[in-house]
Amino acid sequence: MTAYFLRDTTVLTGRTLRHVTRSVDTVITTVITPVAMMLMFVYVFGGAIDTGSVAYVNYMLPGILLITVASGVSYTAYRLFTDMKSGIFERFQSMPIARSGVLWAHVVTSLVANVISLVIVLGVALLMGFRTGAGLPGWLAVTGILLLFTLALTWIAVIPGLSAASVEGAGAFAYPLIFLPFISSAFVPTETMPGPVRWFAEHQPVTSIVDTIRDLFAQRPVGDDIWTALLWCAGILVVAYVFAMAAYRRKIA
Repeated sequence: MTAYFLRDTTVLTGRTLRHVTRSVDTVITTVITPVAMMLMFVYVFGGAIDTGSVAYVNYMLPGILLITVASGVSYTAYRLFTDMKSGIFERFQSMPIARSGVLWAHVVTSLVANVISLVIVLGVALLMGFRTGAGLPGWLAVTGILLLFTLALTWIAVIPGLSAASVEGAGAFAYPLIFLPFISSAFVPTETMPGPVRWFAEHQPVTSIVDTIRDLFAQRPVGDDIWTALLWCAGILVVAYVFAMAAYRRKIA
């Protein structure tokens, strides 16, 4: 059963990846928003924000990477919604293939597409002056956290992709995810925020993830932040997966 699932998922992932390569504009659109934000914050607002001895592009890059993922998963919901409305799911269900293979193909495609977007954004950041002394273990840790975060958000995207009533609704879920980093330590130190806002910023998922990635890039001890970040990502992933699979079973029942 596992062999059939892996084979079918691989074949179906190839199909969804071909759709991505035929519409390169989706990848370009995904990176335009975070790159534009990075340019604006570094060259317009960066001089007014005190981050101590840390270059502002280094300070804010982790938040931009999370925004890149949030922007990218909106297209996962869009592609899934389009497949649902086109009837392709029903056609695949009539074939002797793993029933969940179609869904997992969209998830794997999301991971691949978001990795490409993250690499592009990192490349732009390097051109803007981003530097890190992180070695291979640090880069591997950052990659693992970003992949886990992408997987968690992808399963959140699956839910509106399966249940939205319109294509606009399928993609609109990503807007709160894109703006959540603005109420965190992603762009300004939380110490500068008023009481209730500061409390929210310090206890929401983005702050622990951003602080962990920032410390890894800067080769500083990550402390408990890394465990908080991993717990947030894993918890969101599990809850989103359960609700997504429940929505999928209702659709194919």
